[in-house]
Amino acid sequence: MSARSRITDGLFFACLFCATFEKVHWDVAGAITLTDVLSILFALAYAAGRLGRRGRPAPRTEVILLGFGLAFLLVYLVGFHNLDTHEALTQWTKGVAKFFLHFGFLVIGLAYLTRRTERFYWRSLAVFMAGIAANAAYGVLQLAVAQAGGNLDDLFVNPLTGGAGKINLYGQVGGTSVLRPNALTGDPNHLGIVLCVPLLVLTPIYLRLERRHRLRVPLGVLLASLVLVEVTTLSRSGALGLIAGFCVLVVPYSRKLVSWAAAWPLASVAAVLAVVAYEKRHYVRTVFHARVSTGNQSTSTHLGVYDFIPQIIHIHPLFGLGLNNFSVYYELVTGKTNWGPHSFYVALFVDTGLVGVALFALFLWYFFKRLAAARAVGRALAAQRDPVAARVRPLAWGLTAALVGTMAANAFYLTMTFFYFYAFVLLLLAVPVVFGRRAARNPAPTPEARSMPPPAVAPAPA
Repeated sequence: MSARSRITDGLFFACLFCATFEKVHWDVAGAITLTDVLSILFALAYAAGRLGRRGRPAPRTEVILLGFGLAFLLVYLVGFHNLDTHEALTQWTKGVAKFFLHFGFLVIGLAYLTRRTERFYWRSLAVFMAGIAANAAYGVLQLAVAQAGGNLDDLFVNPLTGGAGKINLYGQVGGTSVLRPNALTGDPNHLGIVLCVPLLVLTPIYLRLERRHRLRVPLGVLLASLVLVEVTTLSRSGALGLIAGFCVLVVPYSRKLVSWAAAWPLASVAAVLAVVAYEKRHYVRTVFHARVSTGNQSTSTHLGVYDFIPQIIHIHPLFGLGLNNFSVYYELVTGKTNWGPHSFYVALFVDTGLVGVALFALFLWYFFKRLAAARAVGRALAAQRDPVAARVRPLAWGLTAALVGTMAANAFYLTMTFFYFYAFVLLLLAVPVVFGRRAARNPAPTPEARSMPPPAVAPAPA
């Protein structure tokens, strides 16, 4: 491998690993994040590597994805004509710039990933999950340091960015602060929603691992640890996402979910939570009641923003107010500045109107169609008695559950506009392309071969 290829690989992996590090950003032209910088460098490295090479026919997935990108851009350009103020223009410009960076990484990253090997795909998935796990580990350290009276961000993040990041203070119970780690995402609810991805993607893969597989225990420990971090975020949206995602996994893995493999990580989590709940009974009871209550101001704010949808549809039904302009409209109505819609779907209606909503619904439908294709590839490999099927099918189901969970959680937050969601979609769309090549080149099994016992399942590449 050439030095240029190693640099491009390193930048691609860095984009995936740092995809959730939203807190690492600088106030340049609005806010430019570490992942924005890395994605620009990756795009330049990829373009330099393609110079002078003979072009290959692009897979249909890339062509369709590029078509979606152009369609979104057209909707945003038409919505430009609904802008009324300089502030609205500023917000629109920021939104379009982020769209170019995020969607550009999705298109280029897909072209890069689908031309690589299956081993490279597994490495990419592992790096992405490792980045989220590292973010969660930072959140645990952040919580520990905050309980000791310090601020971990002052040691690592703030000197680098010049910001003033710190852990989230939810309130107090009997003089004890209720702290919610936001890690490197900047918001505990964002962290809670992000954690849905590894929990839902890795669970079916873990359940299908052989009893003596070398990754079985590490994955079980990782999943149990991530559940505990999820609990510390106190995120109702994260919990909603997990519930929705696991409802998907119940369909193909109902028996696996009640096996010993699933029981011991859950039992470990339950034991830790039981000890904490017993030692701090009043504290836990008070916080729990506060989070499940539906009559507080926080709940009213999250639900109240949906009232803006019919108002905006009445004013600008087709293309909305313009990309990234909810905060401008909200300020005119309530006087509050820089206030987000607290719902991806509210932002979608308000910013892009009915046309934008229909286009994004079609975009999501395409994701599910590709996931169905990934599951079909897994079935084809199983019919060919290929041991890789024992990894591809759980991966496809896990990605499906993670997409459903993320969609459910974004009813009250906007993480589907973040860089990590595009990295997740990149890995999702690549599955049927990367593994479909194996299914296409393997011969169909004969009736005699179907009657033979299945071969031993080989370990998946790390």
